[in-house]
Amino acid sequence: MSVTLLLIAVTVAISLWAWNNPSLMDRWIMNPYAVAKRGEYHRLITSGFLHADMGHLFFNMLSFYFFGQGVERIFGELFGDLGGAVLVGFYLIAIVISDIPTLMKYKNSPGYNSLGASGGVSAIIFATILIFPLTPIYFFFIPVPIPGFIFAFLYLAYSYYSARRGDTGINHDAHMYGGLFGVLFMAIAYPPAIPGFVEQVLQWRPF
Repeated sequence: MSVTLLLIAVTVAISLWAWNNPSLMDRWIMNPYAVAKRGEYHRLITSGFLHADMGHLFFNMLSFYFFGQGVERIFGELFGDLGGAVLVGFYLIAIVISDIPTLMKYKNSPGYNSLGASGGVSAIIFATILIFPLTPIYFFFIPVPIPGFIFAFLYLAYSYYSARRGDTGINHDAHMYGGLFGVLFMAIAYPPAIPGFVEQVLQWRPF
């Protein structure tokens, strides 16, 4: 089994377990107040394996499935036998990094909770886009695919706007910072990705 499929299996299993175990959900969900005031730092990672409902879980894991395997192959080429371990580390660190802005923003709000793998999945998607910026991606309800680099800019703009607006019930900060971390990590791990990205984008023609 690939590391991508293993992470998906673990996430599905933990999400299903938490839906039937409210105390586990309460202990593992991302609650910035509990992290900041009680030092429950494990929530920064465990919340990435929890989901609100089946739709939330399905969308995140489907996206992870399509993009994660490509990143796993890239890491295999870059790091050899350590590629799988690097993918796991990258994914978990992305979940933590994507939650830090939320932690800072809501550390004094006991009633705020957040959950989901979106930060890690966004990092995976954006890492892919840096390497393959012309990858066709469907954006929300647009019926035709758009190049990955255009999707990335639209996604960041939408996430930034929605995060500033608030009251959406979605942690858009995690989406945005997870994606940015994915780009940064891939640029450091494989510096030729930057000129390669620019070259591919400059060669793109809409028609």
